Amino acid sequence: MNQHDDEQWALETLAIRAGHERTHEQEHGEPIFPTSSFVYDSAAEAAAKFSGDEPGNVYSRFTNPTVRTFEKRLAAMEGGERCVATSSGMSAILSTALALLSAGDEIVASRSLFGSTVSLFDKYLGKFGITTRYVELSDLAAWEAAITPATRLLFAETPSNPLSEVVDIAALAEIAHRHDALLAIDNCFLTPALQKPLALGADLVIHSATKYLDGQGRAIGGAVVGRNAELEELFGVVRTCGPCMSPFNAWIFTKGLETLNLRMRAHCDNAQALAEWLDQHDAVARVYYSGLPSHPQHLLAGRQQQGYGAVLGFEVKGGREAAWSVIDATRLLSITGNLGDVKTTITHPATTTHGRLSDEQKASAGINEGLIRVAVGLESLNDIRGDLARGLDALR
Repeated sequence: MNQHDDEQWALETLAIRAGHERTHEQEHGEPIFPTSSFVYDSAAEAAAKFSGDEPGNVYSRFTNPTVRTFEKRLAAMEGGERCVATSSGMSAILSTALALLSAGDEIVASRSLFGSTVSLFDKYLGKFGITTRYVELSDLAAWEAAITPATRLLFAETPSNPLSEVVDIAALAEIAHRHDALLAIDNCFLTPALQKPLALGADLVIHSATKYLDGQGRAIGGAVVGRNAELEELFGVVRTCGPCMSPFNAWIFTKGLETLNLRMRAHCDNAQALAEWLDQHDAVARVYYSGLPSHPQHLLAGRQQQGYGAVLGFEVKGGREAAWSVIDATRLLSITGNLGDVKTTITHPATTTHGRLSDEQKASAGINEGLIRVAVGLESLNDIRGDLARGLDALR
């Protein structure tokens, strides 16, 4: 294949072809290189590779052909100059912070973040003198007001977990750049199949590859995509500190990308229909899904996204007891905090994914006791609805 065609290819083609440089074996499928190290023809060649004077493989912690294929493919799909793969989504966020922030720097972040991200920012980065301020995701004035001369990074998940809140990425990027800060967008819920943050002005895109990039719940991994300048710093963190992706996991994610566009479209179709059904159910107080016209950022989501995603939240009447009864009544849906799978999953955010947050933090993020999150999979929509109806109908 001609590597120079990459920029001209459509997303569906990039997802299947980008990044694979065939070896002398002329393999059709992407190979796995399960090796820790590499051999050289001479001491001079080894010295040149280790010093960086010549490109090539050194040690699989930071140079592995299988990982490199995944990185090149995801970078092409996101429209970034470079990608650095990591061992998990959380290690991608940590590596970003270690690479780009110093003691005394500040982060301004959405208060609608994954619970572990909040813990990382507050408990661990805070120990090293990095302060985080939280604002409402969609309130651009609040973002601007929270920025100080020490602010170096703006960080947001859009859509948010699990309330499907959306921020205007282009407007937020303009605010960040006006204050000489970087904007990082967690694109885990939509993937490049449904949203391109870099094209909207963001500087960094962060992924938990564990979710939709894999799509079948098989492996743990993360990635950061952006410009060479920032990514070279991040690569240095992975090289030195070691939060690297395994070759086998990289191969799984690479193969997952091949069907990403098809899967995300099917996820969106199921989620939209399920959200509309839930919105009419007597036991449901509110549905949180940006594909519904009643969602406050519905029009914005339609402009900057190519779909509304697969994750939705809905609040049942009766608080935790009612929410748990709906969850426990399911027989098909998987009760788990993970998402991004072909299998539909269901969880109670207040006691699982956001369980480590304080009551004040939960209230600020809109995580109440009656809230249920469903990551809609690819099973029959009728079967998904029927499974939820068992518990919901009992609440009437």
